[in-house]
Amino acid sequence: MASQTTFKTIKAVIPLLDRVLVQRFKAETKTATGIFLPSSTTSSPLPEATVIAVGPGAPNKDGKVIPTAVKPGDRVLLPGWGGNSIKVGEDEYHLFKDAEILAKIQE
Repeated sequence: MASQTTFKTIKAVIPLLDRVLVQRFKAETKTATGIFLPSSTTSSPLPEATVIAVGPGAPNKDGKVIPTAVKPGDRVLLPGWGGNSIKVGEDEYHLFKDAEILAKIQE
């Protein structure tokens, strides 16, 4: 369940430590030939997302800040679980720890 927010734009959210704010890709509801897909096939979230914002990084045991491995604009592969949902208007975003992101997609 996504938490409803009181701010008007997602740009107001700045992740802390090693958190990464992402927006999942939406499943296509229509094929290239114009056939509409049933909602049961498009209800599960896609594992890909775009990074919106990142935190400065988390400190290691020595106190040195380790920066996040991704940057805004990157396409990433997400696990099927985890993350915290944030809903702004009709759009839904998710906060993940940097270590929870599975891979960066380079195309």
